[in-house]
Amino acid sequence: MAADAPGEQFGGRVVTDLHWMTAADAAAAIAARKLSPVELMNALLERIGHLDPRLNVFIRLDAETAMAAAKAAEAEAAVGRLRGPLHGVPVGVKDIIDVAGLPTTCHSKILIDNIAAADAACVSRLRGAGAIVLGKLSTHEFAIGGPSFDLPWPPARNPWNRDHHPGGSSSGSGAGVAAGLFPMALGSDTGGSVRNPASACGIVGLKPTYGLVSRRGVFPLSFTLDHVGPLTRTVTDNALMLDVISGYDPLDPGSAAAPAGQYGSRLQRGVRGLRIGFVRHFHETDLPAHAEVTAALETVVKMLQGRGAEIRDIRLPSLG
Repeated sequence: MAADAPGEQFGGRVVTDLHWMTAADAAAAIAARKLSPVELMNALLERIGHLDPRLNVFIRLDAETAMAAAKAAEAEAAVGRLRGPLHGVPVGVKDIIDVAGLPTTCHSKILIDNIAAADAACVSRLRGAGAIVLGKLSTHEFAIGGPSFDLPWPPARNPWNRDHHPGGSSSGSGAGVAAGLFPMALGSDTGGSVRNPASACGIVGLKPTYGLVSRRGVFPLSFTLDHVGPLTRTVTDNALMLDVISGYDPLDPGSAAAPAGQYGSRLQRGVRGLRIGFVRHFHETDLPAHAEVTAALETVVKMLQGRGAEIRDIRLPSLG
């Protein structure tokens, strides 16, 4: 079951390199038997081997297990037995999130031998949908503070410029998605730790509504502020991933009993009629932004208004 030649169209896009395939396109191609999960895995492992020594995305690459899972996914796809909407698609996991049999180190030498007995709820949901875990990704020590250079693993670097930080604390998740090491990753956000790497690396990151995604099996930082969220290269992939990982978990006391989101099916609705709050004083007075950033934000406002959204200036407590 070989992949079509480079340049074959997947989902309306021309893909010249397998490592740039989106999760949605890869899943569709695998389901249609146009792409082998093994070939996709080989392409990603080759790229990881080439780039990760300079980017430090992985704390633990589980290549052998991932390839075995890709071979199993290929065999299942060959007979039309798909586990779910992410069948055969690789994912990276921030190393504060448990993956059974692998250490959850929180990027700290204190937990270097802390082997997880079971998958975190979000990892279990991804596996149930057919996703394949590639390994554990760099963060800040215990997902707080900043990059450290005295730990067993060096901090992740920004793939656009290795002299720059990729944002934290889901630093490996953001850098790996941006560098084409995997199409999607799990991160966590307590005070910006999904959104900051998404911004610094030029990808899509979402901090979901509190209680929407179970935190069972995720090392805690703040019970009232912790969120698990997806990082991807496209909004479509982000919605697809959120569809999979969201849902009520009775074993997480902070989980919300909310109906399934069906986020992917709503992407074509557009923004007409949406009311969007714009907190101007954050970047205009509280912590003045660079002129280029301010201009970019105004461009976004005009674009949303042009598509029918209502933009309202609102005030929140100051950043100070």
